Amino acid sequence: MIQRKEYLKELLAWKDEQVIKVVTGIRRCGKSTLLKQYQQYLTENSVLSEQIISINFEELEYEHLLDYKILYAYIKERLCRNKITYIFLDEVQKVDSFEKVVDSLYIRENIDVYITGSNAYLLSGDLATLLTGRYVEISMLPFSFREYMELMDSPADQAFAEYLQTGGFPFVSTMNRTNEKVDTYLEGIYNTVLVRDIEDRQSRKESEPGKRKITDIALLKNIARYLASVIGSPISIRSVSNYLISAGRKVSTNTVSDYMEALRESFIFYPVERFDVVGKQLLKSNRKWYMVDLGLRNHILPRKQYDLGFSVENVVFFELLRRGYQVTIGKSGNTEIDFVAQKQGILTYYQVTADMTSEETFSREMRPLRELRDNYEKFVLTLDRFSIGNYDGIRIVNVLDWLTQ
Repeated sequence: MIQRKEYLKELLAWKDEQVIKVVTGIRRCGKSTLLKQYQQYLTENSVLSEQIISINFEELEYEHLLDYKILYAYIKERLCRNKITYIFLDEVQKVDSFEKVVDSLYIRENIDVYITGSNAYLLSGDLATLLTGRYVEISMLPFSFREYMELMDSPADQAFAEYLQTGGFPFVSTMNRTNEKVDTYLEGIYNTVLVRDIEDRQSRKESEPGKRKITDIALLKNIARYLASVIGSPISIRSVSNYLISAGRKVSTNTVSDYMEALRESFIFYPVERFDVVGKQLLKSNRKWYMVDLGLRNHILPRKQYDLGFSVENVVFFELLRRGYQVTIGKSGNTEIDFVAQKQGILTYYQVTADMTSEETFSREMRPLRELRDNYEKFVLTLDRFSIGNYDGIRIVNVLDWLTQ
Protein backbone atom coordinates (compact mmCIF):
# COMPACT_ATOMS: atom_id res chain seq x y z
CA MET A 1 0.00 0.00 0.00
CA ILE A 2 1.56 3.27 -1.14
CA GLN A 3 1.51 5.90 1.58
CA ARG A 4 -0.14 9.05 0.25
CA LYS A 5 2.52 11.23 1.81
CA GLU A 6 1.45 14.63 0.51
CA TYR A 7 -2.17 14.18 1.57
CA LEU A 8 -1.13 12.79 4.96
CA LYS A 9 1.06 15.85 5.40
CA GLU A 10 -1.95 18.08 4.73
CA LEU A 11 -4.09 16.22 7.26
CA LEU A 12 -1.35 16.39 9.88
CA ALA A 13 -1.00 20.13 9.32
CA TRP A 14 -4.62 20.52 10.44
CA LYS A 15 -4.61 17.90 13.22
CA ASP A 16 -6.47 19.05 16.36
CA GLU A 17 -7.34 22.39 14.76
CA GLN A 18 -10.96 23.42 15.18
CA VAL A 19 -11.86 23.05 11.53
CA ILE A 20 -13.62 20.21 9.77
CA LYS A 21 -11.31 18.38 7.40
CA VAL A 22 -13.13 17.52 4.16
CA VAL A 23 -11.37 15.12 1.76
CA THR A 24 -12.95 15.18 -1.70
CA GLY A 25 -12.16 13.37 -4.93
CA ILE A 26 -13.43 10.92 -7.51
CA ARG A 27 -14.56 7.51 -6.32
CA ARG A 28 -11.72 4.99 -5.83
CA CYS A 29 -8.94 7.59 -5.83
CA GLY A 30 -7.86 6.48 -2.33
CA LYS A 31 -9.84 8.58 0.15
CA SER A 32 -10.78 5.64 2.40
CA THR A 33 -7.22 4.32 2.34
CA LEU A 34 -5.93 7.77 3.27
CA LEU A 35 -8.18 7.84 6.33
CA LYS A 36 -6.92 4.39 7.35
CA GLN A 37 -3.31 5.51 6.94
CA TYR A 38 -4.02 8.58 9.04
CA GLN A 39 -5.72 6.51 11.74
CA GLN A 40 -2.70 4.21 11.78
CA TYR A 41 -0.48 7.25 12.29
CA LEU A 42 -2.65 8.35 15.22
CA THR A 43 -2.52 4.96 16.96
CA GLU A 44 1.26 4.84 16.48
CA ASN A 45 1.52 8.25 18.13
CA SER A 46 -0.21 7.78 21.49
CA VAL A 47 -3.85 8.00 20.38
CA LEU A 48 -5.94 5.22 21.94
CA SER A 49 -8.25 3.11 19.79
CA GLU A 50 -11.28 4.26 21.81
CA GLN A 51 -10.49 7.84 20.75
CA ILE A 52 -11.20 6.94 17.12
CA ILE A 53 -14.70 6.61 15.65
CA SER A 54 -14.59 5.51 12.02
CA ILE A 55 -17.68 4.94 9.85
CA ASN A 56 -17.68 4.07 6.15
CA PHE A 57 -21.20 4.55 4.82
CA GLU A 58 -20.54 2.23 1.90
CA GLU A 59 -20.32 -0.70 4.32
CA LEU A 60 -23.59 -2.51 5.00
CA GLU A 61 -22.95 -2.76 8.72
CA TYR A 62 -23.45 1.01 9.01
CA GLU A 63 -26.65 1.19 6.97
CA HIS A 64 -28.73 1.88 10.09
CA LEU A 65 -26.70 5.09 10.60
CA LEU A 66 -27.94 6.68 7.37
CA ASP A 67 -30.55 8.46 9.50
CA TYR A 68 -28.77 11.57 10.73
CA LYS A 69 -30.44 11.53 14.17
CA ILE A 70 -29.41 7.91 14.77
CA LEU A 71 -25.90 8.72 13.51
CA TYR A 72 -25.52 11.62 15.91
CA ALA A 73 -26.74 9.53 18.87
CA TYR A 74 -24.33 6.71 17.90
CA ILE A 75 -21.35 9.08 17.83
CA LYS A 76 -22.38 10.94 20.98
CA GLU A 77 -22.47 7.69 22.99
CA ARG A 78 -18.87 6.93 21.99
CA LEU A 79 -17.21 10.27 22.68
CA CYS A 80 -14.27 10.19 25.09
CA ARG A 81 -14.25 12.38 28.16
CA ASN A 82 -11.32 14.72 28.69
CA LYS A 83 -9.61 13.43 25.55
CA ILE A 84 -9.89 14.35 21.90
CA THR A 85 -12.14 12.04 19.89
CA TYR A 86 -11.19 11.68 16.23
CA ILE A 87 -14.27 11.13 14.07
CA PHE A 88 -14.03 9.82 10.49
CA LEU A 89 -17.15 9.81 8.30
CA ASP A 90 -16.39 8.23 4.93
CA GLU A 91 -18.70 8.96 1.93
CA VAL A 92 -20.86 10.99 4.27
CA GLN A 93 -22.97 12.43 1.43
CA LYS A 94 -25.05 9.23 1.65
CA VAL A 95 -26.58 10.54 4.89
CA ASP A 96 -29.45 12.94 4.30
CA SER A 97 -28.95 16.11 6.36
CA PHE A 98 -25.45 14.98 7.37
CA GLU A 99 -24.50 18.65 7.64
CA LYS A 100 -26.59 18.91 10.82
CA VAL A 101 -24.49 16.13 12.40
CA VAL A 102 -21.23 17.70 11.30
CA ASP A 103 -22.24 21.13 12.54
CA SER A 104 -23.34 19.76 15.91
CA LEU A 105 -20.05 17.91 16.32
CA TYR A 106 -18.09 20.98 15.34
CA ILE A 107 -19.40 23.06 18.23
CA ARG A 108 -18.49 20.41 20.84
CA GLU A 109 -15.13 20.48 22.63
CA ASN A 110 -12.40 17.84 22.19
CA ILE A 111 -13.62 16.65 18.82
CA ASP A 112 -11.64 16.47 15.57
CA VAL A 113 -13.84 15.68 12.54
CA TYR A 114 -12.80 14.28 9.15
CA ILE A 115 -15.28 13.61 6.34
CA THR A 116 -14.95 12.40 2.76
CA GLY A 117 -17.20 12.61 -0.27
CA SER A 118 -17.19 11.70 -3.95
CA ASN A 119 -19.16 14.69 -5.16
CA ALA A 120 -18.32 18.39 -5.12
CA TYR A 121 -21.93 19.12 -4.22
CA LEU A 122 -20.92 17.96 -0.74
CA LEU A 123 -19.51 21.46 -0.19
CA SER A 124 -22.37 23.46 -1.63
CA GLY A 125 -25.87 24.23 -0.49
CA ASP A 126 -26.69 23.78 3.18
CA LEU A 127 -23.26 22.58 4.25
CA ALA A 128 -21.47 25.60 2.83
CA THR A 129 -24.02 27.88 4.51
CA LEU A 130 -23.67 26.17 7.88
CA LEU A 131 -19.92 25.75 7.85
CA THR A 132 -18.58 28.86 6.14
CA GLY A 133 -15.11 29.40 7.56
CA ARG A 134 -15.30 26.17 9.56
CA TYR A 135 -13.85 23.64 7.13
CA VAL A 136 -10.78 23.07 5.00
CA GLU A 137 -10.98 21.04 1.79
CA ILE A 138 -8.28 18.58 0.76
CA SER A 139 -8.81 17.69 -2.90
CA MET A 140 -7.55 14.19 -3.61
CA LEU A 141 -6.52 12.76 -6.98
CA PRO A 142 -5.45 9.32 -8.25
CA PHE A 143 -1.74 8.46 -8.12
CA SER A 144 0.69 11.02 -9.46
CA PHE A 145 3.38 9.69 -11.77
CA ARG A 146 5.88 9.94 -8.91
CA GLU A 147 3.64 7.72 -6.74
CA TYR A 148 3.07 5.39 -9.67
CA MET A 149 6.85 5.02 -10.11
CA GLU A 150 7.16 3.78 -6.53
CA LEU A 151 5.25 0.68 -7.60
CA MET A 152 6.98 0.05 -10.90
CA ASP A 153 10.14 -1.96 -11.45
CA SER A 154 10.69 -0.54 -14.93
CA PRO A 155 12.48 2.40 -16.60
CA ALA A 156 10.78 5.80 -16.36
CA ASP A 157 9.98 5.97 -20.08
CA GLN A 158 8.24 2.59 -20.02
CA ALA A 159 6.41 3.39 -16.80
CA PHE A 160 5.20 6.70 -18.22
CA ALA A 161 3.87 4.98 -21.34
CA GLU A 162 1.90 2.61 -19.09
CA TYR A 163 0.72 5.52 -16.92
CA LEU A 164 -0.62 7.35 -19.97
CA GLN A 165 -2.50 4.22 -21.01
CA THR A 166 -3.92 2.81 -17.75
CA GLY A 167 -3.96 5.90 -15.52
CA GLY A 168 -3.34 6.24 -11.82
CA PHE A 169 -6.25 4.71 -9.94
CA PRO A 170 -4.55 2.95 -7.01
CA PHE A 171 -6.11 -0.48 -7.58
CA VAL A 172 -5.31 -0.44 -11.31
CA SER A 173 -1.73 0.48 -10.50
CA THR A 174 -1.30 -2.40 -8.06
CA MET A 175 -3.29 -5.18 -9.75
CA ASN A 176 -1.87 -8.01 -11.85
CA ARG A 177 -2.91 -6.24 -15.02
CA THR A 178 -4.30 -7.40 -18.30
CA ASN A 179 -6.12 -5.12 -20.73
CA GLU A 180 -9.38 -6.93 -20.04
CA LYS A 181 -9.08 -6.64 -16.25
CA VAL A 182 -8.17 -2.95 -16.39
CA ASP A 183 -11.06 -2.25 -18.75
CA THR A 184 -13.54 -4.10 -16.54
CA TYR A 185 -12.41 -2.26 -13.42
CA LEU A 186 -12.53 1.16 -15.10
CA GLU A 187 -15.98 0.38 -16.49
CA GLY A 188 -17.15 -0.28 -12.94
CA ILE A 189 -15.76 3.04 -11.68
CA TYR A 190 -17.18 4.96 -14.62
CA ASN A 191 -20.68 3.55 -14.37
CA THR A 192 -20.73 3.90 -10.59
CA VAL A 193 -19.72 7.56 -10.78
CA LEU A 194 -22.20 8.37 -13.54
CA VAL A 195 -25.13 6.53 -11.99
CA ARG A 196 -24.73 6.21 -8.21
CA ASP A 197 -22.84 9.42 -7.41
CA ILE A 198 -25.04 11.49 -9.67
CA GLU A 199 -28.10 9.93 -8.03
CA ASP A 200 -26.68 11.03 -4.66
CA ARG A 201 -26.29 14.49 -6.15
CA GLN A 202 -29.90 14.42 -7.38
CA SER A 203 -31.32 13.52 -3.99
CA ARG A 204 -29.65 16.58 -2.49
CA LYS A 205 -30.78 18.91 -5.27
CA GLU A 206 -34.42 17.92 -5.43
CA SER A 207 -35.45 20.82 -3.25
CA GLU A 208 -33.66 23.45 -5.36
CA PRO A 209 -35.94 25.32 -7.79
CA GLY A 210 -34.82 25.56 -11.40
CA LYS A 211 -32.43 22.59 -11.24
CA ARG A 212 -32.88 19.91 -13.90
CA LYS A 213 -32.65 16.28 -12.94
CA ILE A 214 -29.90 14.24 -14.59
CA THR A 215 -32.10 11.46 -15.94
CA ASP A 216 -30.63 10.77 -19.39
CA ILE A 217 -27.50 8.70 -18.73
CA ALA A 218 -26.97 8.17 -22.48
CA LEU A 219 -26.79 11.94 -22.97
CA LEU A 220 -24.45 12.24 -19.99
CA LYS A 221 -22.12 9.63 -21.51
CA ASN A 222 -22.20 11.36 -24.90
CA ILE A 223 -21.18 14.65 -23.32
CA ALA A 224 -18.44 12.90 -21.32
CA ARG A 225 -17.05 11.26 -24.47
CA TYR A 226 -17.01 14.59 -26.28
CA LEU A 227 -15.26 16.38 -23.42
CA ALA A 228 -12.71 13.55 -23.24
CA SER A 229 -12.03 13.90 -26.97
CA VAL A 230 -11.27 17.64 -26.76
CA ILE A 231 -9.09 17.90 -23.65
CA GLY A 232 -6.66 20.76 -24.12
CA SER A 233 -8.97 22.61 -26.53
CA PRO A 234 -11.09 25.66 -25.60
CA ILE A 235 -14.79 24.84 -25.67
CA SER A 236 -18.06 26.46 -24.70
CA ILE A 237 -21.45 25.12 -23.70
CA ARG A 238 -22.68 26.28 -27.11
CA SER A 239 -20.00 24.31 -28.95
CA VAL A 240 -20.93 21.15 -27.02
CA SER A 241 -24.60 21.73 -27.82
CA ASN A 242 -23.80 22.23 -31.50
CA TYR A 243 -21.82 18.98 -31.56
CA LEU A 244 -24.73 17.04 -30.07
CA ILE A 245 -27.21 18.64 -32.48
CA SER A 246 -24.98 17.81 -35.45
CA ALA A 247 -24.97 14.20 -34.22
CA GLY A 248 -28.77 14.17 -34.33
CA ARG A 249 -29.50 14.89 -30.66
CA LYS A 250 -31.86 17.80 -29.90
CA VAL A 251 -30.78 19.40 -26.66
CA SER A 252 -30.81 22.87 -25.13
CA THR A 253 -27.75 24.75 -23.90
CA ASN A 254 -29.28 24.85 -20.39
CA THR A 255 -29.52 21.06 -20.32
CA VAL A 256 -25.95 20.70 -21.58
CA SER A 257 -24.79 23.14 -18.91
CA ASP A 258 -26.47 21.12 -16.14
CA TYR A 259 -25.01 17.84 -17.41
CA MET A 260 -21.52 19.30 -17.70
CA GLU A 261 -21.86 20.61 -14.15
CA ALA A 262 -22.79 17.11 -12.98
CA LEU A 263 -19.60 15.74 -14.57
CA ARG A 264 -17.58 18.44 -12.85
CA GLU A 265 -19.20 17.82 -9.47
CA SER A 266 -18.42 14.10 -9.74
CA PHE A 267 -14.71 14.95 -10.22
CA ILE A 268 -14.49 13.28 -13.64
CA PHE A 269 -13.70 16.55 -15.40
CA TYR A 270 -11.99 19.71 -14.21
CA PRO A 271 -12.71 22.97 -16.09
CA VAL A 272 -9.99 25.60 -16.31
CA GLU A 273 -10.62 29.30 -16.83
CA ARG A 274 -8.69 31.44 -19.30
CA PHE A 275 -6.63 34.33 -17.91
CA ASP A 276 -5.60 37.53 -19.67
CA VAL A 277 -1.96 37.82 -18.65
CA VAL A 278 -1.73 41.47 -19.73
CA GLY A 279 -5.06 42.65 -18.32
CA LYS A 280 -4.75 40.41 -15.22
CA GLN A 281 -8.35 39.24 -15.39
CA LEU A 282 -10.27 36.03 -16.01
CA LEU A 283 -12.00 35.66 -19.37
CA LYS A 284 -15.58 34.45 -19.42
CA SER A 285 -15.55 32.43 -22.63
CA ASN A 286 -14.17 29.07 -23.76
CA ARG A 287 -12.76 27.16 -20.83
CA LYS A 288 -10.65 24.04 -21.24
CA TRP A 289 -11.65 20.75 -19.61
CA TYR A 290 -9.24 18.07 -18.39
CA MET A 291 -10.07 14.50 -17.38
CA VAL A 292 -9.09 13.24 -13.93
CA ASP A 293 -7.54 9.99 -15.18
CA LEU A 294 -6.20 9.02 -18.59
CA GLY A 295 -7.11 5.39 -18.03
CA LEU A 296 -10.76 6.43 -17.84
CA ARG A 297 -10.30 8.56 -20.95
CA ASN A 298 -8.82 5.69 -22.92
CA HIS A 299 -11.63 3.46 -21.69
CA ILE A 300 -14.48 5.63 -22.98
CA LEU A 301 -12.91 6.92 -26.21
CA PRO A 302 -12.75 4.96 -29.45
CA ARG A 303 -9.13 4.85 -30.59
CA LYS A 304 -9.03 7.08 -33.66
CA GLN A 305 -5.70 8.81 -33.41
CA TYR A 306 -2.87 9.21 -30.94
CA ASP A 307 -2.79 12.63 -29.25
CA LEU A 308 0.33 12.33 -27.12
CA GLY A 309 0.73 16.08 -26.64
CA PHE A 310 -2.72 16.56 -25.12
CA SER A 311 -2.28 13.50 -22.89
CA VAL A 312 0.96 14.91 -21.49
CA GLU A 313 -0.75 18.28 -21.04
CA ASN A 314 -3.50 16.55 -19.03
CA VAL A 315 -0.88 14.96 -16.75
CA VAL A 316 0.91 18.29 -16.21
CA PHE A 317 -2.33 20.08 -15.31
CA PHE A 318 -3.14 17.64 -12.50
CA GLU A 319 0.44 17.65 -11.26
CA LEU A 320 0.23 21.44 -10.88
CA LEU A 321 -2.95 20.98 -8.84
CA ARG A 322 -1.19 18.41 -6.65
CA ARG A 323 1.59 20.92 -6.01
CA GLY A 324 -0.92 23.43 -4.68
CA TYR A 325 -1.14 25.84 -7.60
CA GLN A 326 -4.16 27.73 -8.85
CA VAL A 327 -4.09 27.00 -12.58
CA THR A 328 -5.48 28.98 -15.50
CA ILE A 329 -4.94 29.07 -19.26
CA GLY A 330 -2.92 32.12 -20.28
CA LYS A 331 -3.89 34.50 -23.07
CA SER A 332 -1.31 37.06 -24.13
CA GLY A 333 -2.35 39.07 -27.18
CA ASN A 334 -2.99 36.59 -29.97
CA THR A 335 -0.99 33.80 -28.35
CA GLU A 336 -1.85 31.25 -25.67
CA ILE A 337 0.18 29.88 -22.78
CA ASP A 338 -0.81 26.37 -21.76
CA PHE A 339 -0.77 27.01 -18.02
CA VAL A 340 -0.37 29.98 -15.71
CA ALA A 341 0.31 28.52 -12.24
CA GLN A 342 -0.16 30.84 -9.28
CA LYS A 343 0.81 30.36 -5.66
CA GLN A 344 0.99 33.10 -3.04
CA GLY A 345 0.87 35.80 -5.71
CA ILE A 346 3.78 34.35 -7.69
CA LEU A 347 3.16 33.26 -11.29
CA THR A 348 4.92 30.50 -13.21
CA TYR A 349 4.30 29.93 -16.92
CA TYR A 350 4.28 26.51 -18.59
CA GLN A 351 4.15 25.35 -22.16
CA VAL A 352 3.69 21.61 -22.74
CA THR A 353 4.58 19.72 -25.91
CA ALA A 354 5.54 16.17 -26.76
CA ASP A 355 8.57 17.18 -28.80
CA MET A 356 10.65 20.34 -29.32
CA THR A 357 13.17 19.07 -31.85
CA SER A 358 11.62 20.58 -34.98
CA GLU A 359 12.39 24.24 -35.62
CA GLU A 360 8.71 25.03 -36.27
CA THR A 361 7.55 23.54 -32.95
CA PHE A 362 10.41 25.18 -31.06
CA SER A 363 9.47 28.61 -32.43
CA ARG A 364 5.74 28.11 -31.82
CA GLU A 365 6.12 27.01 -28.19
CA MET A 366 8.72 29.63 -27.28
CA ARG A 367 6.97 32.61 -28.86
CA PRO A 368 4.25 33.20 -26.19
CA LEU A 369 6.84 33.03 -23.41
CA ARG A 370 9.28 35.32 -25.18
CA GLU A 371 6.57 37.94 -25.63
CA LEU A 372 5.86 38.14 -21.90
CA ARG A 373 7.24 41.27 -20.27
CA ASP A 374 7.67 40.14 -16.69
CA ASN A 375 10.31 38.33 -14.64
CA TYR A 376 8.32 35.27 -13.54
CA GLU A 377 9.73 31.82 -14.27
CA LYS A 378 8.96 30.31 -17.65
CA PHE A 379 9.15 26.62 -18.58
CA VAL A 380 8.59 24.39 -21.57
CA LEU A 381 7.94 20.77 -20.58
CA THR A 382 8.68 18.18 -23.25
CA LEU A 383 9.30 14.47 -23.61
CA ASP A 384 12.42 14.94 -25.73
CA ARG A 385 15.86 15.31 -24.16
CA PHE A 386 17.62 16.94 -27.09
CA SER A 387 16.32 20.48 -26.61
CA ILE A 388 16.58 20.77 -22.82
CA GLY A 389 18.44 23.81 -21.57
CA ASN A 390 18.07 27.51 -20.75
CA TYR A 391 17.18 29.80 -23.66
CA ASP A 392 17.32 33.46 -22.62
CA GLY A 393 15.74 32.64 -19.26
CA ILE A 394 13.19 30.17 -20.63
CA ARG A 395 13.94 26.68 -19.33
CA ILE A 396 13.16 23.63 -21.43
CA VAL A 397 12.82 20.65 -19.07
CA ASN A 398 12.13 16.98 -19.68
CA VAL A 399 8.63 16.34 -18.36
CA LEU A 400 9.56 13.02 -16.69
CA ASP A 401 12.32 14.74 -14.74
CA TRP A 402 9.86 17.47 -13.74
CA LEU A 403 7.18 14.98 -12.68
CA THR A 404 9.54 12.94 -10.50
CA GLN A 405 11.65 15.71 -9.01
